[in-house]
Amino acid sequence: MKTIKLTKMQGCGNDFVIIDYPEYEKTGLKMSELAKKVCNRNFGVGADGMIIPKLNPENKEADISWYFYNSDGSTAQMCGNGMRCFAKYCIDNKLVDKKSFSVETLAGIIKPELLDNGLIKVNMGKPILENKKIPFWSENGEKKLTALDREFEITPVSMGNPHCVIITDEDPMKLAQTYGPVIEKHEFFPEKTNTEFVRVKSRMEIDMRVFERGCGITLACGTGACASVVACVLNNLTENKVKVNLLGGPVFIEWQGSVDDKDQDIFLIGSANYSFFADYIL
Repeated sequence: MKTIKLTKMQGCGNDFVIIDYPEYEKTGLKMSELAKKVCNRNFGVGADGMIIPKLNPENKEADISWYFYNSDGSTAQMCGNGMRCFAKYCIDNKLVDKKSFSVETLAGIIKPELLDNGLIKVNMGKPILENKKIPFWSENGEKKLTALDREFEITPVSMGNPHCVIITDEDPMKLAQTYGPVIEKHEFFPEKTNTEFVRVKSRMEIDMRVFERGCGITLACGTGACASVVACVLNNLTENKVKVNLLGGPVFIEWQGSVDDKDQDIFLIGSANYSFFADYIL
């Protein structure tokens, strides 16, 4: 009977299986196949994604790299909650020798930091708002989108992965359940998209529900929280420091950008927690 060691972690309920590379090599499977297997909530461990640390990044400016896969076996350029869990895992397992370090991802170099209060702060880089780079396309460049029986005003944002942010006064969960699957595959987003439905509570607090590309509705999405705050700031609905209430708990976003100065780094702050360690039977 073949087994591998793995670690289950979660950030605001967004959960991940972390497998060291030597353990992965024992499986004889492609990474995408292993991700689908272990992330299956009925026949596997159950998770939103799988992470495998890569100790020798190709970019020598980075301290470490990772392989990140969604539960459907697809790769993701970036995952904010996954990065918080990955950062804690790397520090605790001495894969890095400092509390602030750099990680090579498909979205570029990301810089997490372990704070004195135990939370993880991640410099998520600068939001991308240029349509071609998101990528986002619409006739005449309009920021409107039709899904089923509704037309929505949207704010397309990339945090290394594409997001479609919709600000609403309605119940964001009901909208995510109904329209999320349709918008994910909308023709305006050639690489598909994550979709966030946002209800503003005050200038310092919002509620957000997400339909993630390749995962469906999840308890949390760090890049989605970042994209949502960018959209709110650009629409003059919130301040630059915002509490984002996700289904799995709150995260805190800081972005000093504005309509006139969008070229600012955005920071994600939140917890990362262990769920269990296991020997998984292949």
